[in-house]
Amino acid sequence: MRIIKFILFPLALCLSLAGCGIYSFSGISISPEVKTFEVRQFTNEAINVVPGLDREFTIQLQDFILNQTNLGLVTKNGDIIYEGEIINYFEAPNTSVAGNQTAQNRLTIGIRLRYYDTKEEKNDLEQTFSFFFDSEANQILSGSSLDDAHNVIFERITQDMVNATLAKW
Repeated sequence: MRIIKFILFPLALCLSLAGCGIYSFSGISISPEVKTFEVRQFTNEAINVVPGLDREFTIQLQDFILNQTNLGLVTKNGDIIYEGEIINYFEAPNTSVAGNQTAQNRLTIGIRLRYYDTKEEKNDLEQTFSFFFDSEANQILSGSSLDDAHNVIFERITQDMVNATLAKW
């Protein structure tokens, strides 16, 4: 009888929560009326333009939402819509050591998001998100090391965007 209490009851509870479609263990809470999402191509309006960065971010945001929700990706007329611009892209010295030498550089990317919920306008949001990647001063970010830096930054920004729009954190 104890086994039923301690194993089957929690299992039944988990299955009932997962089946209702409103709550997920990732913390994302989506209205049952929302079935699709659209991520419009983000534009690059930063002073330092990195070719393809806007496309790279757009794809990473689409992939993140696809992996974290059961929403379908559409190219237009989505129930929820993400759009925006890359507004900051810069690298600057972050830490210094004796002799006025730089120990670390920091790459920072800022993205302005506009989020529209066509089912509930009160959920609409416009907010700027940014994150950074620190590297050793003697390391030049290029090629795969630059790709790695972009991935770290984009992973954090996409998580923050989804938390702000779908998890309401």
